Amino acid sequence: MQEILEGLNNKQYEAVINTDGAVLVIAGAGSGKTKVLTHKIAYIIQEKKAHPWNILAITFTNKAANEMKERIAGLVGEDAKDIWMGTFHSICVRILRKHIEQIGFESSFIIFDTSDQKSLIKKCLKELQIDDKKFSEKSVQSEISNAKNEMLEPAQYSLKAHGDFRREKIATVYELYQKRLKENNAIDFDDIINFTIKIFNQNPEILNYYSSKFKYILVDEYQDTNKSQFTLVKMLAEVNGNITVVGDNDQGIYSFRRSRYS
Repeated sequence: MQEILEGLNNKQYEAVINTDGAVLVIAGAGSGKTKVLTHKIAYIIQEKKAHPWNILAITFTNKAANEMKERIAGLVGEDAKDIWMGTFHSICVRILRKHIEQIGFESSFIIFDTSDQKSLIKKCLKELQIDDKKFSEKSVQSEISNAKNEMLEPAQYSLKAHGDFRREKIATVYELYQKRLKENNAIDFDDIINFTIKIFNQNPEILNYYSSKFKYILVDEYQDTNKSQFTLVKMLAEVNGNITVVGDNDQGIYSFRRSRYS
């Protein structure tokens, strides 16, 4: 325990030992945010006697997740490998592999990358006889991605697009695009979190399983969360409510989707 708390300044110490309820840590670059998270996870395992698989730690990059795991392993040893740690998308893919059949896909689903998406959108434009010179696959893909980040399914997007000629056309592409994805047992990157939320909304027992399982939730770079990410974290924290979020309002990995939900 001495090793876990050693070297922490007063504010870091306070953030580490406060494990019950919601904790918001706002700190600038180079101020030891990662140290707070890694030491807090180690503290929860050793002092609170929590099982590592009851801890969910979310980062924004795989590199950051691997770095945190290495640091935690240095503090608690082999227990680190059983922590649910990764990006929002890697955590959700893990959940989807177990439960995506609930929304009509097979567990062997594939994930379309940007190139796959543009290729499929191009086919949809051709099928719908929409001029791809006026509606490039890149611009349509971007609009669909923005809609998904706002958690708008095709029907919802279509309602919002009413009266806007360009967006009405994109709405028809969006609808066909989702249909073709499903026919191929495929999802795209933006579907990963939204489909996890959809499963939780339609299957309260699955949500209850995960929100009960994760007794402690920690989120790094919280300032970058978008609507779907915020919604996911809120749902997972429903049962236990022990959540620590760390962020810096002056720093954003993806500034174009800066959080409006903190």
